[in-house]
Amino acid sequence: MKKIIYTLLCSVLFMACAEDLGNYDYHDLLEPEITGLDENISVLTHSRLQLTPDLGENEFTDENYAFEWKAIAKNVTEEVTVLADTRALDYEVKLFPGSYDLYFRVTERRTGIFWQVMSHLLVSEATSEGWMVLCKEGDNNRVRLDMVSKVTEQTITDVLKDTGMPEMHNPYRISWLTGNLVDSESPFYLTTAEGATRLGRNGFQWKEEYKLDYEMGTHMEQAPAPQVINSFTNGKMFADNGNVYFSDCLVFTGLFGEIGESMPAAPVMGVNLVNDMIMVPMAIIYNTEEKEFYGYAPGLRDAILGNSKPLHKMNDMVQLLKSLSNGGEIAGDAFEEFPKGRDYVWMENTTYDPNKTGTGITYAVLKQGAKYEVYGIQTGELLGGLQFGGPAFAIGKAYYGDLSACQDIDKATQFAFSSLNAYMYYAVGGTVYRVDLQQEGQLKAQRQFSLPMGEVVRVLKFNIFKDRELYLQDYNLVVGSTLGENNGKLRIYEGFKSGGDFSKVKAVVYTGLGNIVDVCYREMLD
Repeated sequence: MKKIIYTLLCSVLFMACAEDLGNYDYHDLLEPEITGLDENISVLTHSRLQLTPDLGENEFTDENYAFEWKAIAKNVTEEVTVLADTRALDYEVKLFPGSYDLYFRVTERRTGIFWQVMSHLLVSEATSEGWMVLCKEGDNNRVRLDMVSKVTEQTITDVLKDTGMPEMHNPYRISWLTGNLVDSESPFYLTTAEGATRLGRNGFQWKEEYKLDYEMGTHMEQAPAPQVINSFTNGKMFADNGNVYFSDCLVFTGLFGEIGESMPAAPVMGVNLVNDMIMVPMAIIYNTEEKEFYGYAPGLRDAILGNSKPLHKMNDMVQLLKSLSNGGEIAGDAFEEFPKGRDYVWMENTTYDPNKTGTGITYAVLKQGAKYEVYGIQTGELLGGLQFGGPAFAIGKAYYGDLSACQDIDKATQFAFSSLNAYMYYAVGGTVYRVDLQQEGQLKAQRQFSLPMGEVVRVLKFNIFKDRELYLQDYNLVVGSTLGENNGKLRIYEGFKSGGDFSKVKAVVYTGLGNIVDVCYREMLD
């Protein structure tokens, strides 16, 4: 049987070969040598992208060869856009700003064999990257957004004018959140006394549903108008009209709802900026009526932590965690108890982590009469025993200092805390002072610099960059000032090489801005 099968297979194979003889149609295959395209190409939106590749000495006609240009977005969508089917590209750039892989393909029509090359394409618009400078204009304090463009190196004024956004007044802050916290197509928040809204990523375009009203879980008689939208690990929070609101964004962006108890609160809340690998995070809230710190941790509701209330006074939170068998550790002895009875002055989150514990320090400036104090607080993992790369302790009492002897501290209008060193800065009129928080004894201030006569500091801050390749810029001091009602100037003082001593640093100065209220850097979005 085996011999019979073998004989039949050989016969079939021989017949197939015999029938195949002479059926091939051979022809020369011209292979293009694609050159003349840069590895990296940068263009602005609405400009013309014109490219003519060199294919070598041979002629590659449309009759025998097909051509294609396509761009693949280098983000989670990986959207493919065909730009042209011609050998030379002449394209009005309508791609969204971001990074793309640009492919040019040559295909022989008869065989389907193709050759292609790839370039890195960066699409920008004038407002894709740079300093967003929030201003107020005129007697009614109309909201105006100016921008110092990194793309064109020009100052652009009133960039919201043609976006469709209705006129708003009395601005508070311009900021942007990333990740699950907001829709990636509208990551910017603008807060004003008349309400808050998101802004689109492309040209800051505006839609009615960007209003903060649409993010509220319950109907509100008056539009929410928080001064600040606080990011909080996998959530976001704000204080407004005697309440604190929280939105859970762990899985998807949720709606804002009250945290459970009415509470007049300071606009800025303390959060950990260093580590987001936290199972049970906590935000620090300062109750401006009771004049006491509170801790809010939604994860405390979990059965593994005893189905506890999420909101506690900080001193009670300390005792609660100590009583739980798996409660997080309380670290530090800079102060014995969290203070009571002080007036709120300032709160700011930093990435300053001197002991590399994965917990940045939140600084709070409080006052009682003529006495000014600064507290440094750390928030980490409230769930003890289970660590997934998060901090090793829950609450850190990291720092205490008496600021009362610092020059003109009672006249300070702006504060800023370094993420590089234990330095605090404050502005009085046009003069900026520095306080070394590690000095022994009573804290004293050193003058850093004074702006030209008549200029007043309106913004003093360190911008925390999202792209960690830009982390050295976290340490640059950002100063926004005005001369009179307008004539705004933005100054950037280098902070890493100078070690935070700005007394001899020559600032980079941008002029032609409005009456500055806030400043935030817009990084290039994917």
